[in-house]
Amino acid sequence: MNTKKIEGLFNSIKVAGIVASLTCAVSAWATSAPAQASATSAPGVSQNEIQPVAFSNSAEATLLRQAYSTLATGDHDYRGHRAKAMHAVEAAGKLLGIDLAGDLKDKTPQPLSDEKLRQAQSLISQVLASAAVKDQKRVVKHLNRAVTEINTALTVK
Repeated sequence: MNTKKIEGLFNSIKVAGIVASLTCAVSAWATSAPAQASATSAPGVSQNEIQPVAFSNSAEATLLRQAYSTLATGDHDYRGHRAKAMHAVEAAGKLLGIDLAGDLKDKTPQPLSDEKLRQAQSLISQVLASAAVKDQKRVVKHLNRAVTEINTALTVK
């Protein structure tokens, strides 16, 4: 087996592990969430209802911005998959009220760019975990697509 196939298989296994971990975390959270009302609950909010938090000012928003910036400074030689990952992150950001756009000028050679893509994938995975716990299905869909595009981009040499 050549190294490209091994690397692709390894990336697929990592994604499957992340998805399995998220599924277990969400399942555990759903079954163990306390059914108690908070004294600070807003009027009209049921005791088991999750109250939304302004995502654009959160730690996840910062991670998403870092991931997008990291992708934007990558090498262009990924047969369009880096750009597709950027568009998927942009779409997720738009759903969350975060303005992400553009391609930055600080281009790097392919080996360094590959590492940047892996870093961006790690950041996206963190936001993906948070979005899954918050049951933001459309955001999860876009971020999963971004991870898939990054995995495909990393197979291009």
